[in-house]
Amino acid sequence: MATVGIMSMQRIANYGSFLQSYALKTLIEELGHDVQFVDYHVGTPVIENSSESTNKVSRMVKKGLETLTYHAPMQHKLAFIQYKKNYAKKYLPLLGVREEYNYNPKLDYMVIGSDEVFNCIQKNTNVGFSPELFGANSNADTIITYAASFGNTTLPKLKRYGKDEEIASYLNNLTAISTRDANSSKIVEKLTGNTPLTHLDPVLAYDYFGKSDRIPQIDVKEPYLILYAYSGRITEAEADWISAYAKRGGLKIYTIGGVQKHADHFIDCSPFEVLAYFKGAQEIITDTFHGSIFSTIAHKPFTTIVRKSVGSGYGNEEKLTDLLQRLGLTSRMTTNIEDVERINSIPIDYEESDKRIQTQRLRTQQYLSEQLSH
Repeated sequence: MATVGIMSMQRIANYGSFLQSYALKTLIEELGHDVQFVDYHVGTPVIENSSESTNKVSRMVKKGLETLTYHAPMQHKLAFIQYKKNYAKKYLPLLGVREEYNYNPKLDYMVIGSDEVFNCIQKNTNVGFSPELFGANSNADTIITYAASFGNTTLPKLKRYGKDEEIASYLNNLTAISTRDANSSKIVEKLTGNTPLTHLDPVLAYDYFGKSDRIPQIDVKEPYLILYAYSGRITEAEADWISAYAKRGGLKIYTIGGVQKHADHFIDCSPFEVLAYFKGAQEIITDTFHGSIFSTIAHKPFTTIVRKSVGSGYGNEEKLTDLLQRLGLTSRMTTNIEDVERINSIPIDYEESDKRIQTQRLRTQQYLSEQLSH
């Protein structure tokens, strides 16, 4: 049995971050290893943002005030603020993550990933720029990555901000590199001259509905649609259309992970209950990477709204297109909310997507087994 550390986005208050962290931990534990999460020191972001404080309390207050400005029921906004406030205390212990940070432990192996651990050209002060996310200053004997993503950091951005050579030096010191999308693979190949392996996000790689005993049964009497999106990303016009669409179908609108205009219920629940709610939904509308994954593993009709990157604004076009191409589900994407009615009426051949996922799960098991046994 080896001692294995995972360095990921495990402390981010986000259901996708939690479920991918839990899944990767479980996959490695199934190989017989002792697993712990490792923290990184948050550095100054590459893109300066004078409006963003580096003080954690100040950021929380700002986010809370920002939530109050959204067009959503006040009860939902207050519940969302409470959910964010309590998230770490309630859910991080389920990962074995303690309040005290775990920096630079002595390990046999370090696995960096999954999530956007390589997304270094951004202005988020919660993440900043940390060489540790590329394996620097580690006390592990062997360092690999699993399904690591550069997010919307591109090679031109790395060059523009003068980080390409530095990142290349870190990548060249890793024993094995696994990415989760084409953009990340391209960057690694250009910077190192080697083509990395590509693997599925852990939420797909681990069979949650087939293996996990943590997903509860929920008893909801009314039919509902899940709107899974970050607060503030669904436009006024989109929210109005979704409201009318749900009413035509006799569906209540449940929002999870964010507050939205016209929603009937904001659901404050555990990460495992999120999957239960997805399983019980009539259909889903999302504009997120993990929302698309939750919909897929729950075998539900869904539409993914694609957002394009504009300037330094955050878009999701590259990673969503890549994900849904791998699953054979590109027909579920649109940039126009009015396409939802047509898309969600089309049955999905989940037998075909399940075959693709199962093939990739075997590749994940093989990769982790091989790399964590040297």
